[in-house]
Amino acid sequence: MTVHPFIEAEKTAGHSVKRVCEPLQVSRAAYYHRRTAAPSPRAVGDAELTERITDAHRASRGSYGAPRVHAVLIRGGARVGRRRVARLMRAAGLVGRHRRHGKRTTVPDPHARLRPDLVGRDFTPGPAPMTRWCGDITYLPTDQGRLFLATVIDIATRKVVGWATADHLRTELVADALRDAVRRQRPDTGTIFHSDRGCQYTSHEFALIATEFGIRLSVGRTGQCWDNAPAESFFATLKNDLGARPPRPTRAAARADVFKYIEARYNIRRLHSSLGYRTPVEYEAALAA
Repeated sequence: MTVHPFIEAEKTAGHSVKRVCEPLQVSRAAYYHRRTAAPSPRAVGDAELTERITDAHRASRGSYGAPRVHAVLIRGGARVGRRRVARLMRAAGLVGRHRRHGKRTTVPDPHARLRPDLVGRDFTPGPAPMTRWCGDITYLPTDQGRLFLATVIDIATRKVVGWATADHLRTELVADALRDAVRRQRPDTGTIFHSDRGCQYTSHEFALIATEFGIRLSVGRTGQCWDNAPAESFFATLKNDLGARPPRPTRAAARADVFKYIEARYNIRRLHSSLGYRTPVEYEAALAA
């Protein structure tokens, strides 16, 4: 515990403790008790827990708020409530980063052949991996110009199963991401790939590639972000977790950041509230079991 700073300053200056305490209506006994008393067990516990909270927050690169920090502590064996974690984070000045809305990079083709919506906004995790995928496009700014990123996400596990980057928005970009997913996961014939109505996804070229792999194409409604929620959510999480900072100097540097984020962090380390605060890889293993 600490004593009144004014009293301590006056005592240091050589003034009588009694004369200083009287106008403040503080007894000498109370002053000496507060000065010599040991911290309470609760205060000691809060201090130790704050250290663990700070470590978890730092490990997330400052992106985790109280719910995910609490989940990290529980996974580590701590017995603590979320409200206490939130209180200690506020006291320590620790906050998570909030998602920002990005600009759309896919433009609908009004002349494209209409395809059915085979998902119908049902993005519930589980129960069967590699049966429903979704994808979208975003970009990262660099000093060389934009680096565009296309992804393929397993709706059942929220795992990024395929991705590709390029300095353009041609159909080749999304086709490369789909090829990457098929190469890694080898899905059964009939797997659904859901997207928005961007011209890259509704092109004849993309349809031929999907048919080659036995993939069924599905599209949401024009201008409805909720019709492709997992893909939109991943991009918001990616940019939020990477944090606001000056543009990367090169596209190669931006691609390296994307690689590290997806392969070394997002799929195997980032906790998802929709998965019961498990990682995509953990949830995938649980479904397999």
